[in-house]
Amino acid sequence: MEVPNYGQPAPPFQPGYPMNPAMAPGPPYPPAMNPAVAPAYYPTVNTNALAPQVAPYPQFTGIPGYEGMAGNGDDSRFLPPPPAVGPGPDNIPAATNKDWLIPSINQEAAKQALLDYASGQCCYGSSPAEEMEIIQLRPHNTYRYRLETFTESRSCEWVTKPLTADTLDSPDKGPAPQPWEIQVTPPALFKDETKKMPVPHTTSKKSCQECNGKGKIICQKCNGNSQVKCENCNGSGKRSADECMDCHGTGFKGCTTCNQTNVQTCPGCAGKGQVMTFIELTITWKNNLHEYIPDHHSNFSTDLFKKVTGEKMYTDEQILVPPIMNFPEPSINQSSQTAVQQHYSQFISTCRILKQRQTIELLPLTKVEYNWKGKNCSYFVYGRENKVETKDYPSTCCCAIL
Repeated sequence: MEVPNYGQPAPPFQPGYPMNPAMAPGPPYPPAMNPAVAPAYYPTVNTNALAPQVAPYPQFTGIPGYEGMAGNGDDSRFLPPPPAVGPGPDNIPAATNKDWLIPSINQEAAKQALLDYASGQCCYGSSPAEEMEIIQLRPHNTYRYRLETFTESRSCEWVTKPLTADTLDSPDKGPAPQPWEIQVTPPALFKDETKKMPVPHTTSKKSCQECNGKGKIICQKCNGNSQVKCENCNGSGKRSADECMDCHGTGFKGCTTCNQTNVQTCPGCAGKGQVMTFIELTITWKNNLHEYIPDHHSNFSTDLFKKVTGEKMYTDEQILVPPIMNFPEPSINQSSQTAVQQHYSQFISTCRILKQRQTIELLPLTKVEYNWKGKNCSYFVYGRENKVETKDYPSTCCCAIL
């Protein structure tokens, strides 16, 4: 089934992704615990427990395009996308030029906002809101500019897991596809998501190196001694001046991890003695956000804008959006031009750009100056909800918290 790519032409595939030769393969498992080196407080117990092996797996079979990869661990290989079609930055559309209409609040709305605010406060009288004389409305409207770049990136690593009953998708069933050849349906646009999946035809079965194929290892809790230090008395055998009742004064208790059998199920193979190894592809979809809010030249706290919504003035969504021009706030134009270029330069060589979205949101902010009974006061009306912020409301009782 052909997978949609949101209008972006599929670039020609370049076979093979060279790995970093400096990153030599290392052991996929931590060094084995030496049961002979047991804490001095453990009683000596002979055991036939199986000691794990410390040697790493042999070098995994080379698969074209995935050479140089080792086992579990920090071996993930970043895989750049195939080269984009076209001359690069010239793909960015021409700047947008349009007429802009900036809305403003009127006196009736400003007065009603203060009346609603006062009625919601237990210690505020309504008289100032009802009787005030508005002297001036000072607009301090500002904007929130956002550029969202929705990208897809891919990486691969060898993974070792306990063997399952499923049929192995082994290399003899065909050549393994290259990472960017694998068809994967993208999730919802502009939503972060990660998907992991085995690369087809890369799975093989091996004897578990951690337990030497036996399915058991020496108990890691008691080091194969079947007993552990008593936690209640810290191995002393006493609680205060009395004998510890949990260990009956011995300082040791039977190991509950292995039930005093000295061995435990191997975690590497879940007791099966065999594991399967395969190349795991990790696909990461990320919404990369650039946000800018110009200075509104007032003493209003910008953090309060987080509590309200703004007015969407402009939205542009396409593979590559053009920079904005001719917006009444010059810094928005500059921020747009800078962000568009930076996102293109940052992501085009490391990710596949699936979609971009550019928005301008009006954040309404008006300072209302008014007079009530000869006293000059002021308040701010902000957001689409016409919320109010004031510090000098003239009619409050003594319990008012400002």
